[in-house]
Amino acid sequence: RSFFRVRFFRSRRALCGSFASRRARTFATSKMASRLALLLALLLGAALVGMVCPSKVSEEPSDLPEGRVASRGWGDSIEWWSVAAGLAEAAKQNKPIMMVIFKPTCGACVALKPLVAASEEISKLSKKFVMINAESKEAPEEEYKPDGEYIPRIIFLNAKGEVDTSLKNVGGNAMFVYYYSSAEEIVKTMKKAIKKLGEGAKHEL
Repeated sequence: RSFFRVRFFRSRRALCGSFASRRARTFATSKMASRLALLLALLLGAALVGMVCPSKVSEEPSDLPEGRVASRGWGDSIEWWSVAAGLAEAAKQNKPIMMVIFKPTCGACVALKPLVAASEEISKLSKKFVMINAESKEAPEEEYKPDGEYIPRIIFLNAKGEVDTSLKNVGGNAMFVYYYSSAEEIVKTMKKAIKKLGEGAKHEL
């Protein structure tokens, strides 16, 4: 009787151990399946978002002439140039330059972009300038930071590429005079720049 009792308890323990092991394996398999399902759901969601809301970067033209750059959100109706090419073009056409310096991750830049892009007046006046949009790393020179490295900054240069520090946002923040928060403020300074800089710009008025 003692022998059978020992055998019984050993068998019971083995059975329980086998059951626990099987249950652990089932749990691990289920957990892995859940993780895979979640991963697939995330990948599918990302793919759907990409189809419904395509990236703006992919919409930018890739066949621009040499020296020209994409609008990067500042207005597709405006002819934008790189810094080096824009300086050369301004000297060639005897036109003043309007340079927008920004960072893609800057909140104030993101807020200003659609205001500039939607302004018909800025688009019209832009034809009297060589328009440059540059990330801050593309325009690191000190002359492009008349009163600091804040962004966005909008500065105006003559046809020789010299910054005119008098052309600033008079009605804006006195501490950041090259910062603009509205299209109307930009238009006012653009008109002043046209009157002051470059015979080429004056001739077109």
